[in-house]
Amino acid sequence: MATLFVDKLDPQSGTALEIGSSGDTITTATGAKPSFLYPAFEAYLNANQSVSDATATKVAFNVEHFDTNSAYDNSSNYRFTPQTSGKYFVYADVSCYAGNSNLAKAKAFIYKNGSAVKVIQFNFTSNYARQMHTMISSVIDLNGSSDYVEIFGLVDTNSGSGMLFSGTTTAGDDRSFFGAYRIGT
Repeated sequence: MATLFVDKLDPQSGTALEIGSSGDTITTATGAKPSFLYPAFEAYLNANQSVSDATATKVAFNVEHFDTNSAYDNSSNYRFTPQTSGKYFVYADVSCYAGNSNLAKAKAFIYKNGSAVKVIQFNFTSNYARQMHTMISSVIDLNGSSDYVEIFGLVDTNSGSGMLFSGTTTAGDDRSFFGAYRIGT
């Protein structure tokens, strides 16, 4: 095996640079990061989820669009537990619906290891609403072994019946969704 030392590598004018041939394995130096965007997943709520008034409730995102490393549990815990440490961009949209009542407050929370680390709130007590998409995002450090993230929501009404997180059965028409991907170390 030979070693090539260069300061700059450019393709010929008007061509693309290709390293290796089909079927070749390319090895990078220890610490080199050829890709940061994995693990990654996105899931959605495929049916409406009934909730109690003014109670923070975990959203049961039960259908996956994709899950590159099988790190999202869509069957019981509804949490993302990546086995690769790093910084993750975490995002969600919780569609809060007031049912037969007036929506006074809508909240979405990102929980890490069982505790809220980010919250967004919309307050409608002076001008009630019926439904609100509470979009939330954050960059969160995850250790790659035991850290996990979950999404909670809250629907607070002026009276109370029929509150829910809106879901859908159409994958392209998600009302509530949750995803994350690794952005670096």
